[in-house]
Amino acid sequence: MEEKYMVNDILESSKESLKTYQGVIIEAANTNLRQALQEIRNSGESFQYDLFRVAQMKGYYNPAEAASTNEINQVKSEFQN
Repeated sequence: MEEKYMVNDILESSKESLKTYQGVIIEAANTNLRQALQEIRNSGESFQYDLFRVAQMKGYYNPAEAASTNEINQVKSEFQN
């Protein structure tokens, strides 16, 4: 398997794991458990971002184009109503 596909696969897996941690953190009643999960999630977010930067530098991952000011304002307006 090519490096590009492995990196993108790890990025996707990492994003899914982070979503799972977030869901568990929201449900955690035990403060110590909640803090431990938050630390794990924060570490995972750092790893995911570092890998994203590597993928972007190598041309493996191209984010969507930046939204225009009008598009941003339209979304803000929709959420505020």
